[in-house]
Amino acid sequence: MPRKHKHKSHGKKASEGKKSVKIALIVTGKTDAAYFTAGIEEYKNRLVHYIPFEMICVPDIKNTKSLSESQQKEKEGELILKALCPGDYLVLLDECGKEYTSVQFASLIEKKMQTVSKRLVFVVGGAYGFSKAVYQAAAEQLSLSKMTFSHQMIRLLFLEQLYRAMTILHNEPYHHG
Repeated sequence: MPRKHKHKSHGKKASEGKKSVKIALIVTGKTDAAYFTAGIEEYKNRLVHYIPFEMICVPDIKNTKSLSESQQKEKEGELILKALCPGDYLVLLDECGKEYTSVQFASLIEKKMQTVSKRLVFVVGGAYGFSKAVYQAAAEQLSLSKMTFSHQMIRLLFLEQLYRAMTILHNEPYHHG
């Protein structure tokens, strides 16, 4: 009886023929709620089976009461841009970005893993969004939904979708779309 392979490959793996691209998620401020932290850790642990992944937390801005929304965005933007490396491909998680189905998102990830030379970096902005400088540095914008979610929740939602994309690309039964 032939052996069944648990991990069938869908298309070319990112690691074939070239160095594997790292995927990073940049977030502003730490995750406070224990239930979000637990979910985030769960998906981070699942993701490392498929891809090099890191979550970068830029610190919260101090003394925000004395700053306007625009000033907060500028200060957060400076921290986000400092977290980038030369050659990073920057994708903003923005409610006005392009929406994808899970399968389309998996296809996008697969394509970027084959064409991006360094890191594929996704960013969750602060409470007021992104500064002009961050928008200008971005290659594209992606929306997970037209709805608005807390910045804590969007981290977990994104990581689940990234994990789902990996299981789709590896023909694993997690996705039932």
